[in-house]
Amino acid sequence: MKKAILYIHGKGGNYLEAEQYKKNCLGFDIIGIDYNEYLPWIVENQIKTVYDKVSKEYQHIFIIANSIGAYFAMHSLQNKKIEKALFISPILDMEKLILNMMSWANVSEKELYEKGEIPTDFGETLSSEYLSFVRENPIKWNIKTEILYAENDNLTSRQTVDTFIKSHNANLTIMENGEHWFHTDEQIAFLDEWMKKAII
Repeated sequence: MKKAILYIHGKGGNYLEAEQYKKNCLGFDIIGIDYNEYLPWIVENQIKTVYDKVSKEYQHIFIIANSIGAYFAMHSLQNKKIEKALFISPILDMEKLILNMMSWANVSEKELYEKGEIPTDFGETLSSEYLSFVRENPIKWNIKTEILYAENDNLTSRQTVDTFIKSHNANLTIMENGEHWFHTDEQIAFLDEWMKKAII
């Protein structure tokens, strides 16, 4: 039975990152999804196109998704046949993240909807269109999910993760003193060991 993993990268990442996970997922073909836009209504089409092609060739499809890639995966593939999802530092509640960023930038909803888009000092552009899209497209995620979460994640709070776990078929692994971006030798080693166990 042929098994595939779709890899959905995070912001600033790329599909070639999938290569580094091959050693953890023996017996799987890993296909990285290439996208450069970060608007969910655009990324959705790219993810579904790859899924539709892969689903014709493979009996078992898994997902590995990183950061905002997890949100894109849940939005795009919630009604598709996925055996299991592995989420690394996932964005689990996009509306909450946007509202948090608005708070950090001291921007009210009224101001955002009046201006449409507002750049921030921390490099993100707040968008009323994006916020409306998230609210108008709620996610129903019923796929078995393994989550790797870093204790010092600055984008997704532990409370958000715990709320997600309680209402979904999901298991949580936490790396103490870890960061949203797993990049040190110690963090990558922890991630690799988690993935080898989670993919089974």
